[in-house]
Amino acid sequence: MDQLNERVLAVAARYGQSALVPLLSIRNLHTWFPVLGGVFRRPVGEIKAVDGVSFDIEAGKTVGLVGESGSGKTTVGRTILKLTPATSGQVLYEGEDILPMSERKFRPLRKDMQMIFQDPFGSLNPRMTIHAILAEPLEIHFPKMTKGERRERVVELLRQVGLPAESMGRYPHEFSGGQRQRIGIARALAVKPRFIVCDEPVSALDVSVQAQIVNLLQDIQEQLGIAYLFIAHDLAVVEHVSDHVVVMHHGHIVESAPAAAIYADPQHDYTKKLLAAVPRLAA
Repeated sequence: MDQLNERVLAVAARYGQSALVPLLSIRNLHTWFPVLGGVFRRPVGEIKAVDGVSFDIEAGKTVGLVGESGSGKTTVGRTILKLTPATSGQVLYEGEDILPMSERKFRPLRKDMQMIFQDPFGSLNPRMTIHAILAEPLEIHFPKMTKGERRERVVELLRQVGLPAESMGRYPHEFSGGQRQRIGIARALAVKPRFIVCDEPVSALDVSVQAQIVNLLQDIQEQLGIAYLFIAHDLAVVEHVSDHVVVMHHGHIVESAPAAAIYADPQHDYTKKLLAAVPRLAA
């Protein structure tokens, strides 16, 4: 048994979860947005951004969710985290549907489920130091932490993503795009989550930096046993991180298979189109 599987089993045992049960199960998920028209701006139709999507995410594993812009993949990630309201369906976290939960009941689970955003420039508050950005979720979810403990945790997080401790006193504009994304990753890790939605975390970066961030995410997963939903429009990027790949088109899943099968023998024409259109990521 390799190091990652040992880590996954240890995490599952700590939380009383069977390693055979998916950490997350998405079942027949629909997220529709109303189209308003007329003088009184009444609903005249619907945009079916997500229309009947189902898949599982196992503890410590990565599901790659792939599709072109407008396919609904980001909406899936936001709906799973309850950042966008679902129209219907289920998101089962350890077997319990989180969608009907009140915000008060769901709040303790928010630290288990985090997000890394696409834009490393717009996702960090330019008026806050890196220390303040990383300490903020600790203050919210671990209010009993002392100031000194928060500082130690910030130093640990910076080290974990390959940045020096002195970075904590600087502001986001003083960093490159790749460094900012490392800070975004550190923020997501701050509260020790079990699951992270990676919403196109490398699409805004240079190709050479993309490989560094992808490798960092893989190293973190191996160390901590975190599960990822890795959202991307580029199948070449997803190949390097995913155990299973889900391909979306116009709100629907058109193909879902283990990563090796998708790349060796894609079945759907849309998947073949995505594979043919995008150059491979340099190692």
